[in-house]
Amino acid sequence: MTDGPGAARIRAVVVDDAVLLREGLARVLDEADIDVVGQFGDPTSFLAALPALAPDVVVMDVRMPPTFTDEGVRAAVEARRIAPGTGVLLLSQYVEATYAEDVLAAGSTGIGYLLKDRVTRLDEIDDAVRRVASGGTVLDPEVVTQLMSRRRDPLAALTPRERDVLGLMAEGRTNAAIARALVIGTGAVEKHVSSIFAKLALEDTGEDHRRVLAVLAYLG
Repeated sequence: MTDGPGAARIRAVVVDDAVLLREGLARVLDEADIDVVGQFGDPTSFLAALPALAPDVVVMDVRMPPTFTDEGVRAAVEARRIAPGTGVLLLSQYVEATYAEDVLAAGSTGIGYLLKDRVTRLDEIDDAVRRVASGGTVLDPEVVTQLMSRRRDPLAALTPRERDVLGLMAEGRTNAAIARALVIGTGAVEKHVSSIFAKLALEDTGEDHRRVLAVLAYLG
């Protein structure tokens, strides 16, 4: 996917302590016509440079120096405080649902959490970065599965099919994409989505907003 004629190219920053992975991601993004305006090996230097760089999206590892635990998550939360409009796509070697919850709690738009195995293909990282940069939410299917298993109470009133639809919504899928994945019509998906909104008591204040609230409702 590339930007249309005359469209401003997405500005991205890559933050990862592994030099090879950092440079590899930068090359992949460049091939996708996304401008990499900065590369950093630690959260501190990234946060210091963030205001001047003004990226649309940050692609960042979850575990970084000095403790290699949750530095990336804490840096993501701080980045959202410094520059609220900045999208954040976190990459992790393993499923860490608690960290995903922490990031989602920092904001309901422009957030992504993927396993590193998912970003080996150009089209997948391209799609994820663009969706996050435009304010969308992208969650790895395995992360969604773990979050659902941890937080099922809000889903008690939903049918199994509605849970399937909500799970795909949490991955950032459109109604058309959900229809293809479940092999049903888009009209049926729309009915399921409306039912989910009703059962979760989400008022009609704008469908996109309600989609985010529906996802957050079952994530915690």
